[in-house]
Amino acid sequence: MRKKEFKNMEWVIVVVAVILSIIGLVALFSATQNTNYEEFQKQLIWFGISLAIMIVFMFIDYETLVRLSPFFYGAFLLLLVAVLFTSPINGARSWFNIGGFSFQPGEFAKVFVILFLTMIISKIQEKGKQEINKILKLLIVLSALAVPILLIAKQPDYGTAIAFIIATALMLFAAGIDKKYIISMILLIVVSVPLLYNFVLPEHAKKRVDIFLHPESDPRGAGYNILQSKLAIGAGGLTGMGLLKGNQTQLGFLYPKTTDFIYSVIGEEMGFLIAGLIIILYVVLVTKIIYIAKTAKDSMGTMIAAGIAGIFMFHMIENIGMVMGLLPITGVPLPFISYGGSSMITNYIMIGILLNISGKRQKSIFMK
Repeated sequence: MRKKEFKNMEWVIVVVAVILSIIGLVALFSATQNTNYEEFQKQLIWFGISLAIMIVFMFIDYETLVRLSPFFYGAFLLLLVAVLFTSPINGARSWFNIGGFSFQPGEFAKVFVILFLTMIISKIQEKGKQEINKILKLLIVLSALAVPILLIAKQPDYGTAIAFIIATALMLFAAGIDKKYIISMILLIVVSVPLLYNFVLPEHAKKRVDIFLHPESDPRGAGYNILQSKLAIGAGGLTGMGLLKGNQTQLGFLYPKTTDFIYSVIGEEMGFLIAGLIIILYVVLVTKIIYIAKTAKDSMGTMIAAGIAGIFMFHMIENIGMVMGLLPITGVPLPFISYGGSSMITNYIMIGILLNISGKRQKSIFMK
């Protein structure tokens, strides 16, 4: 890699990602003291592996990844089909268990679906930027998106499915999609939400929406987790109750406290200051990724960065929103912080790709 590219890289995103990961490790250390720190130790290993993988992807030209994306897209579609035949964990068939570790293909698919959609949109735009606004061409993009979404929804994992949709929407926006499609999509969502609720969503998904609206209606059942989460965050105050000292965390009232509700652990034991800092760090991360998208040397880099920005933005908003009772619970992990090897590695792969995109920017961009 040339020295110029190395200097051009947006290193702030790495610093932010590492700080978030360290905060997550501290929270996991506290949350796992009653289980001999097993998940903390595994996450520490995944953190080291993720940094190494990030470096590998940092040196791989993103254009090469886009060219190879059809093979990865096909491979992960097969994995998403195969995972449907595994034994369910907490009601979802999303993981392959390999030895003492689990592998979640839906997490890795985020990266390669973004790359594959980038390839398709780039091919379409070879004949002109406005080609993407032709109905048939747009349907090709949406068809490529629909297959993994349907497979992931079948697991069921609606949170990840929505993340794909948000990422694609930002990619299409970056590709110059006509405003009429954006307005039509917003109207379609507004009209379809009540229809989906009444005629499409399974009972367990409907119950999550009902509990989101009225958690006190079932305080010992479906509403239990969100009520305990809000109690934990509220009890933390400004500076928190202290590591290893959170009542909801240490007495087992929060579940699952290492994944979905890790932000509640942080709010209770580290307080508003650290919980607020996390939100600021995510805003910095997403802002820097959008800047990378705006300054990328070509539309291919712009679309990849826009898709990744959508993934991180949705995960941050949904996870923090759901633990505070502002959004329905979907089981979406908090990037870099929630326990999970698949999620951690995927996040750092995306950081590595972003570094590569930012490194390829021309110096003149910064002189304007």
